[in-house]
Amino acid sequence: MDTTDTSDTAGTAHRLAAQDAPGAARTARARPRAHSHSHGHGPAHPVSAHLRKVIAAILVPFAAAVAVGLIVLWPNGAPAHTHTGVGFDQRTQSAEIIRVQNVRCSNGPISNATSGICQQAEVKVASGKDTGRTFTEVVQPGQLRRYTAGQRVVVAYSPSAPANLQYSVTDVDRTVPMAALAGVFALAVVAVGRWRGVSALVALVISFAVLTLFMLPAILQGDDPLLVAVVGASAIMLVALYLCHGVGARTSVAVLGTLCSLLLIGLLGSVFIDWALLTGDTSDETGLVHTLYPGIEIRGLLLAGVIIGSLGVLDDVTVTQVAAVWELKEADPAACWRRLYGAGMRIGRDHIASVVNTLVMAYAGASLPLLLLFSIARSGVMTVANSEIVAEEIVRTLIGSIGLVASVPLTTVLAALVVCADRPDRAHRRGRRRRS
Repeated sequence: MDTTDTSDTAGTAHRLAAQDAPGAARTARARPRAHSHSHGHGPAHPVSAHLRKVIAAILVPFAAAVAVGLIVLWPNGAPAHTHTGVGFDQRTQSAEIIRVQNVRCSNGPISNATSGICQQAEVKVASGKDTGRTFTEVVQPGQLRRYTAGQRVVVAYSPSAPANLQYSVTDVDRTVPMAALAGVFALAVVAVGRWRGVSALVALVISFAVLTLFMLPAILQGDDPLLVAVVGASAIMLVALYLCHGVGARTSVAVLGTLCSLLLIGLLGSVFIDWALLTGDTSDETGLVHTLYPGIEIRGLLLAGVIIGSLGVLDDVTVTQVAAVWELKEADPAACWRRLYGAGMRIGRDHIASVVNTLVMAYAGASLPLLLLFSIARSGVMTVANSEIVAEEIVRTLIGSIGLVASVPLTTVLAALVVCADRPDRAHRRGRRRRS
């Protein structure tokens, strides 16, 4: 029984193999070509020379305009001003806590800390012309900060004050823990991202340099904050995207999608900031900036902040959407752009939900103390939302979120049109035939 079944099965398999021999031969002839193509080009299909020229015709003038903007607007450093000694506008030096003891807030030292006890710290200046000078700092019982011997601190210097009041502790020195945390961050990025992580760190350094060496001094010297933000954000976008993701059609499409979204954010921001009558002067910091540099347009500074704040998340969304469309095309080479757009949007909708929630929670977390104050005051929701300090954050959040939401369909349709309009050039086709 077993022998018969085996014989019949073998005979059937032999007949099927004989009938399908022509098809098997065709398959065998076709396989080497597909295999060679896959290993020759990797996961991303290279675009044709024609399409590269079209993309370059759009992005090269844009990059040139950004370069011209950087040259024309490049500042000669932050303008000098007379220090007021108010808030952050103070002369500061580094110092060290030499000795700490508990004292009665009205009298001499005691041995144990109880209610009504102050902390008296002897501080030695460690930088500046008064290096080595000591002074006494008293910490009241209600203050949260406490000092320890050997601790590094930051002191403010007021030359016009009496000699015994010229120096006062304003903050602790956090250089070591901040540097350690930055080192851990860099190690984690490189360990996981490898060379791509190194590129991301380099892009981060360049972005920070553009912000501190170009954007901030240019705004302080009186240039239009919106124009400076557009030029600076565009430079950061070009450097970060091409350095992290390579120079290619996929990155170029992501750049176009990010640029379109930034333009939308700028337009919406300009309209709604004017319509809501937001002044941008809602904190001690902005008030101090306006006092020191009256020529700065504070409302433009608010709009510039909206654009810069949205840039980082936009990069993530656009790059992800372009990569998704490219991979979908690789999986289904016959798909038309409408089919790719529909599949890409199904991916993008999940991305929208998570990114918008992230943006809203980020702003809420930054404004948590303010929200607590409104909760303590038992103010109504509309009363809270109508106040300028909260309305500014709401407008900032909603405009950024609209830009993020719009970036998904914009980038997806651009990627679908580009990947479907691609026609490999003749040289590419000849090279593919030779490799097969």
